[in-house]
This record gives sequence, C-alpha cells and structure tokens, in this order.
Amino acid sequence: MKKEKKFTTIVLCVLLVVALCLSACKKADDVPKDDKKTQEQVEKDGESKKEEDKDSDGEDEEGKEQDESGEETKDAKKSDIPSPSVSGKLSVSGTRLVDENGEAVQLRGLSTHGMAWFPQYVNEALFTEFREEWKANVIRLAMYTAESGGYCTDGDKENLKNLIRNGVEYATKHDMYVIVDWHILSDNNPNMHKAEAIDFFAQMTKEFSEHDNVIYEICNEPNGGTSWSEIKAYAQEVIPVIRANAPDAVILVGTPNWSQYVNEAAADPITGYDNIMYTLHFYAATHTDSLRNTMAAAIDAGLPVFVSEYGICDASGNGGIDEAQANAWVQVMDQYKVSYVAWNISNKNETSAIIRGGVDKVSGLTWDDLSDSGRWLYQVLTRDGSNLSGNDGAAGGSSGNGSSNVVAKSGDIEATATLANSWESNGQKFYQYTLTIKNTSSQACQSWAVDVKFNGDISLSDGWNGQYSAEGDTLHISSVDYNGKLDAGGSTGDVGFIISGKAGLEIQ
Repeated sequence: MKKEKKFTTIVLCVLLVVALCLSACKKADDVPKDDKKTQEQVEKDGESKKEEDKDSDGEDEEGKEQDESGEETKDAKKSDIPSPSVSGKLSVSGTRLVDENGEAVQLRGLSTHGMAWFPQYVNEALFTEFREEWKANVIRLAMYTAESGGYCTDGDKENLKNLIRNGVEYATKHDMYVIVDWHILSDNNPNMHKAEAIDFFAQMTKEFSEHDNVIYEICNEPNGGTSWSEIKAYAQEVIPVIRANAPDAVILVGTPNWSQYVNEAAADPITGYDNIMYTLHFYAATHTDSLRNTMAAAIDAGLPVFVSEYGICDASGNGGIDEAQANAWVQVMDQYKVSYVAWNISNKNETSAIIRGGVDKVSGLTWDDLSDSGRWLYQVLTRDGSNLSGNDGAAGGSSGNGSSNVVAKSGDIEATATLANSWESNGQKFYQYTLTIKNTSSQACQSWAVDVKFNGDISLSDGWNGQYSAEGDTLHISSVDYNGKLDAGGSTGDVGFIISGKAGLEIQ
C-alpha cells in the first residue's frame, strides 16, 4: 500500500509538471510574434531606447539643445544676435523691424560693391567670416543696373543672377539675412528700367519663395531730380510682383536725392501693403546733424526707416573719415533700432572700401588687411576689436579684465560695469565697457538714469542702447524708449559705451 501511494503521488506530480509546462507554452504562443525577444534583441532594444531618450531629452547632433549632462551642444548654441535661426521671418511693426515674436530687431552688416566688378567677394569663406568673426547678420548684394557691366546695359544677366543665387545660398547657410539690391544709380529714375525690374523680381522671388531670410531693395538711390511721386508710382507696380511669390517679405523702397529725403516718404507713404520700409543713405563726413534730424523726424512721424548703405567718409565714397560723426550716427540708429549696412566689401582704392587697396585676399582677412573704414566697422559690429587675426585688441590694445562691479547708484537703480576691452589708437587710449542696469526696488520703473564717474576727464566715442553725454570726469547715461521699463528686481543688459581718456583711466 505504501508503495502504491508513493507511485500514485509521483505520477500526479509528473502530470502536474507537464500541465504547467503546457500552460506556459500556450501562453508563450499567445504572445504576438514581434514581442518575442531573444536576449540579444533585448540588449539591442535597450541601446535603441537609450538613443531615443538621448534624442528626446538631450539632443546630441544637429538641431539638438542639450546632451544628457544638460550642457548645450555645439550645433545647438544660438547667438543672441538676431538671425534667421533665432528671429525667424522678419516683418514691420510700426516703425520697427521685428522678429516672429514681435520683438524689435536690428540688422547690422555689409554691402558688396558692384558684383559685376568685384564678383570674387561673393564667396562662402568670406561670408562665414563676416558672420562668425564680424558678427554681421545681414549681407547686401548690390547689382548695378545701368553702369558698365550693369544688368540693364551690357552686363551678363545670367552671371549676375548666379552671383545673387550664390550670395543668397551662402547667407542662408550661415544664418544671415540677405538683401537683393536693384542698384540704380546713373539711371537716376527707377522707372527707366521698370520692365526689367518687374521681370527680375518676378524671377528672383519665385526662386526664393521658400526663403524667409531674403529682403528685396527695389531701387537703390533715386536721384537727378526724381520725385517721390515717381518713385512711389514705380514701387506700386513692382511691389505686387514681389508679393505674388513672397507675400510677407520685407521690401525696401528708395527715397529721393540718393535716398535721403525720407521726410517726403513720411508725408505720403505707400499704402495697401505691409512690411514696407524706406531707405536712408548717409556718408558721415558729408551728412551730419541735419540728415540725422531728418531721419529721426521721419521715424517719429511713423516711417519705418532702414539704412541700407552708409560710409564714414564723404558722399563720394572717398575722402577723409569722420569717426565722430560716424559714431553719432551709430548712436542714433541704435537708439531707434534702425538697421544699417556698410558700404563696401572690396579692395577698391577708395576710403569706403573695407579692404586695403592692393590686398588681393578674398577671405581670411586680418587686421593688417583692413582699411581704416574696415577697422572702424569691425569694431562697431563686434563691439570689440580684439578678435581678428593680427589685432591685439583693436590697434594694439588688450582685452579688459572681465570683472564686474557696481559702479553707480541712483535711487533704486544700480549699474554694474565690466571693462570689456581697451586699446590705443592714434595716441589715444580707449576703453570699452558693458553695463547691466538693475531696478532694485519692489516696484516697476518706466525709465532710468545713472552717472558713472572716472578718475580723469573723458571723451565719449560711442554708446549703444542708451542716451549718453560726457561732462568732465562723468558719463551721464539714461534709458531709451525700448529699455526704460524695468520690472521690480528686473534688469537690462547689452548697454555699453566706448570712451577715451588718460592711461590708467578707471571708474571711481
């Protein structure tokens, strides 16, 4: 009996084990085939999941913002300079150029000379330098219409259009805005070649219809007595052609007397179209307070102004330089958030060319390769002259110490200054400072003002994002309309200035 019971028990145990195995197999068979994974597959999937998580949480290649450590990757770092990747498609709001979020932006860059004469400067390496080293965010492609080699005279139309295509490609690739400039000059009146202009812009806007970074300048400098009514009539025929393919693109319209009489456009602006701006051109050694006041008055009257060409010499593009007037222009343009594009990228033997005559390089520019205009422009665009190869701090200077200290208080307003750079030029010692203005109170303020005192008399060379005046050893600084309001505990940066004074000049 014992043996029988033992045998029976063993049989039952075996049957139970078999039943359990059969049940497990059936459950396994019930699992979808794709979900059955070998150990190798599991490991592979684990690695894939890690890569997915990496792409999702901390991007590691192009367009990625953070790696797993939370640090920005190289390709994800975005400059605070307005650019297509940062600001997107531009538009016009009131008197200002604004980004896709409606925030005011400023384009600052360079214009080519006539591309028919200096095609070699439309190259990717040089455009890369302008973006990365010069901090330019716009390139103007100047295509003459009537001169020798002009589009409407004896020029090679296809070659000129290819130069524009290349320029747009390079600017787009390197995150810049680009202006396609129908550069009338000796033809005086844009209506002279209106039919060619219509055909040209119809083709170009069709080709660039997918580009959000292209701006169209439809007549460079009307002159020779051409009236605003004639310019306006021309614009009213060309603008619809552009709008057919580029419904939202910013369009620049020239004004009478070599694009100076913006007051006439302000009195009778073009209606029925959005995203229209009006150009003003100046050359600092010729055009001073009077034209600046004309520009300011036009803007105050509601006209959106764009300085698509300027130089720091006289109106011929040659002659002597007036840096004081040039700096005064920069201060006013910065105050009004007016965009500005310098003339010109070439080695032509004239003052306005940024490359010295006789320098044949078309990229890899050093400090020694630049003209006086080029050196001034480099410092303005970078707000720092110490980075270009061959330049130890803008004409022989050195970078600042980088330390920040509270340098001024006025009530609840506190100013923190950093010496960013210093250099010597023409026997003068220059100092560049950046400021952060902070409202330390528990209430918002609508404007601010501070006085910064030095250990010696100073002269103001330049200032941005503020109103500046120098008196003896004191620099008076106050807000402009777009940065005056500070919330409680709020602050504004990107305020700065350049002064000159004695060696060893310091803030007290």
